Amino acid sequence: MASGNGYKVVGTRPIRHDGVDKVTGHAKYGADLNFPDMLFGKILRSPHAHAKIVSIDVSRALAHPGVKDIVTSKDLPTLSENILADDKVFYKGHAIVGLAAVDVHTAEEDLSLIDIEYEVLPAVTDVAKAIREDSVVLHQSLTTNTLGEKTGKPTNIGSHVRHQNGDVEAGFAEADVVVERTFTTQTVHQGYIEPITATAKYNPDGELTVWTSTQGAFNVRQQVAGILDRPASKVKVVPLEIGGGFGGKTTVYVAPVAALLAMRTGQIVKMTMTRDEVFEGTGPAPATLIRLKMGATKDGRITAADTDLFYEGGAYPGSAVGAGANCMFAAYKIPNLKIDGFDVVVNKPSSHAYRAPGAPNSAFAAECVIDEICQKLDLDPLEFRMINGAKEGDRNPIGPRHGKIGYLETVEAAQTHDHSQVEAGNGKLRGRGVASGYWGNGAGRSSVNLTVNQDGTIMLLEGSTDIGGTRTSIAMQAAEVLGIAAEDVRPAVVDTNSIGETGVTGGSRTTHATGLVAIRAAESVIEQMKEKLADHWEVNLNQVDFSDGTFLNSDNQISFKEAARICSPVVGSVTESTTGAGGAFGTHVVDVEVDEDTGKVEVLRYTAVQDVGTAIHPSYAEGQIQGGAVQGIGWALSEEYVYDQKGQMVNASFLDYRMPTSYDTPMVETVMVEVPNPGHPFGVRGVGEVPLVPPLAAIANAVSRAIGVRMTHLPMNPVSVLKALNKI
Repeated sequence: MASGNGYKVVGTRPIRHDGVDKVTGHAKYGADLNFPDMLFGKILRSPHAHAKIVSIDVSRALAHPGVKDIVTSKDLPTLSENILADDKVFYKGHAIVGLAAVDVHTAEEDLSLIDIEYEVLPAVTDVAKAIREDSVVLHQSLTTNTLGEKTGKPTNIGSHVRHQNGDVEAGFAEADVVVERTFTTQTVHQGYIEPITATAKYNPDGELTVWTSTQGAFNVRQQVAGILDRPASKVKVVPLEIGGGFGGKTTVYVAPVAALLAMRTGQIVKMTMTRDEVFEGTGPAPATLIRLKMGATKDGRITAADTDLFYEGGAYPGSAVGAGANCMFAAYKIPNLKIDGFDVVVNKPSSHAYRAPGAPNSAFAAECVIDEICQKLDLDPLEFRMINGAKEGDRNPIGPRHGKIGYLETVEAAQTHDHSQVEAGNGKLRGRGVASGYWGNGAGRSSVNLTVNQDGTIMLLEGSTDIGGTRTSIAMQAAEVLGIAAEDVRPAVVDTNSIGETGVTGGSRTTHATGLVAIRAAESVIEQMKEKLADHWEVNLNQVDFSDGTFLNSDNQISFKEAARICSPVVGSVTESTTGAGGAFGTHVVDVEVDEDTGKVEVLRYTAVQDVGTAIHPSYAEGQIQGGAVQGIGWALSEEYVYDQKGQMVNASFLDYRMPTSYDTPMVETVMVEVPNPGHPFGVRGVGEVPLVPPLAAIANAVSRAIGVRMTHLPMNPVSVLKALNKI
């Protein structure tokens, strides 16, 4: 059945290619992998948030008959302190020693036989404290890089970047209303269900094989090869099914240690993190402190904005503050602007990507201040966005001009939606919140091989791991070009020895970038088949045409499947660094009810509008939008790392780290606006990042309007709400 957009396959909803294996339990995840005589690895992690390592004595553990080998940072050919700590630990859960034993129980028990002497140091786990002059300094070698210049003074601020245009002071002087607020968000985890796992095998010929759950097999290959100082050609990475990632599985944690132990023992070594290890030892999204001042005229035109963004990098510099700055005001025309971004180290795990990394935090501040301005000016928040919203040709406040975008279209769709036509309250503490968000999306290198089988089906090999249905979305794009059904394309994600180099599945790049490469490969297949048919029909190549799955000339006409019997074998293989991703916007509307006695916030209704370019598989696009909104509900209302005074995380389990369940969320209504991206033949825009950007602010605005108090701290759990209501 054809879609309503003029395409035969694109825009339809075929059953996902990996669906049968997953619902029948045949799909292989990392923890499912087992080999005869396999060793099991475990890692001894720091019990302290900040300490010097005085000594490490592994003799008692090595003497145990079940222990096969032990490694420390001294055994790493290339020092990588976040893989195995060197002379200091910088967070509770910091990896120090890797051990391989005959079974997992022996490995776990024998960690207690390793003797480590620490000199415990004061810890700082709060960004506001970390930037004070009298703060504990984590790295004496770290000096702030301020606007491209080193200060030479040890500090917890790794870098300072600035974006500036216009005259901010003049802009504020022009404003009729100015709002200035400080916002804080807490550390949150991606919440993937499958823990980090890796299995490594070392062959006598020098080839190292790593099986792992990852968002990017080539990224793992590069990191493992670099840490172990081995040629990348001698490292093969086999990606398995992935039980969630959301940006958190784009780096390595245990793979290099498992690989090193396998190389030293000559046996296969498997390492799987426990849930508390995942919380304490992998990269969460950063906590932030954001100061924002914004002004507007009485008719609702933004005149100026001035903001300081302090993002936690965790134990080492590398937060997403740059992306936060890039995305913060992208939806608006702001003539006078200054953004200062600071990357701050604290005694927490090194922060890492989480769905539009950095953007939800900064959008929380920007969209909340905009809502408060709307309240002060008595303006409808959607109309305010129509007045100030960016369109094609407008400059993103940080510099580049927007290409063809659909932001105003999302606002218009929200305005006309039934959700906006009915009142939010009925005498209870109810409120409606609105917020918008942006992500620039990614492109980059991808590889696809298409092989035409004699029966007219296609074997599609790709290097992009599938974390959200991309096997099907890529297969559908190839099928559209070839004029065949999506079911006739058999996609497979293969190892790094079987396909060309491919970037990570992240940043909402895969359906666009790998899809674009699949289109190129399909076009190559058609050209090769036209050449073979020209020879078969004894005509010139320019006399053979292809249209809608049919090859034809003046005397002949055959379907793609018929042509396959004549032309196979045919292989189309393309590796390409793609461009033209095209940014995407979303606008969310949410209604909440607040219980003034308990402080509980109930989400009553949620509508997420997003420009998806062209939805390749509408069900997948809807699912991405709904999933992002639900994760945003968790971030806004309940999720946070809780630390005690010693820097110890006290809620490292799904029982205590409160992720939302089906009981906490209504059905998220999705509205897909399709403004085709000119950088892709089918108009694809990435979908997966944007839906996590607006929820934090949308829910905060709804709660603020419900209780009459502006909420500036996340999460808005019952304690926070009751404090705002002066009930505790």
